[in-house]
Amino acid sequence: MKYGMIHLRVLIPALCLLSASCGRPQEAGVNSQASPTPAGAQTQAQNQAQKQRQEVETRPEIEKQRQEAQQQAEKSLDKEAVAAIDETQNAVKAIAANNSDEALAAIERASGKINILLSRNPATALIPVAAEVEVIDAAPLDIKAIKARATDAKRAMDDKDYPVARVLLHGLTSEIRSRTFNLPLATYPEALKEAARLLDQKKPDEAKTLLLTALNTLAVVDHVTPVPLVLAQAAVGAAQDLRDKDKTEAQKLLDEAEYEVERARELGYASNDPEYAALDKAISDLKAQLKGGGDTASAFSALKDRVSAFFKRLSEGARG
Repeated sequence: MKYGMIHLRVLIPALCLLSASCGRPQEAGVNSQASPTPAGAQTQAQNQAQKQRQEVETRPEIEKQRQEAQQQAEKSLDKEAVAAIDETQNAVKAIAANNSDEALAAIERASGKINILLSRNPATALIPVAAEVEVIDAAPLDIKAIKARATDAKRAMDDKDYPVARVLLHGLTSEIRSRTFNLPLATYPEALKEAARLLDQKKPDEAKTLLLTALNTLAVVDHVTPVPLVLAQAAVGAAQDLRDKDKTEAQKLLDEAEYEVERARELGYASNDPEYAALDKAISDLKAQLKGGGDTASAFSALKDRVSAFFKRLSEGARG
């Protein structure tokens, strides 16, 4: 990875369109009595890649959310911290070229950048220097298939068959993942000082090892946005637009939103959060109100606000 750059790897497999004809296919090949092998998972990944190429444009709401995550990640990067990383890499290259003087100069420049960071961020422990934004959607569409896969994963964990468990758990992933790599202000400056000291003592190999260790031990923080909630949010918005024009289609879109909320819960995105039950009730009440023919403007606005607030809360949660 080149620090200071955003590397994007977008994996968007086929998803069912939000439309009147959208059905929930039964997942083939999911057997609660037999766990898939890593080789089988590789074949599945290849199939998903093919579907991705065919249907990447069928979910514009996911791409829009990914772009927003990318922009936020880019804004979070600190130029001084990125420069400190670059100078550290320059020092490593200089040591490899047997140029200790240039290595010391690079370390001095990196230390200067770190001092600026410390003065600007005295209470901040981690400074973002690089980021990756991925859309990972390997989860089944069918909730029964999700439950079956979760059962398989639990069985594999109980059997301590961790390689299979990892494959199965990856198959329960449906998220936009924004991962930031952060320079730890508590330890990085000391690593630079110690590397300089080792160079002064004519120990370039030890200095190089120390600098490489510092570069490879950046703190990682993940922010995850569940794809089902992106789809639920989009479905509620689409239903609101159709509430007066096509109530039947609006009902189907609310069904879709309800289904995606349930998928998010079954996939383990804060599954025990009481907001799921509140959302279920709000959507159910709105469907009944829409069927009754009353004014649903305020109910739709309240539901959109509720979904957006929950969506934001889950998306801003960090995982180290």
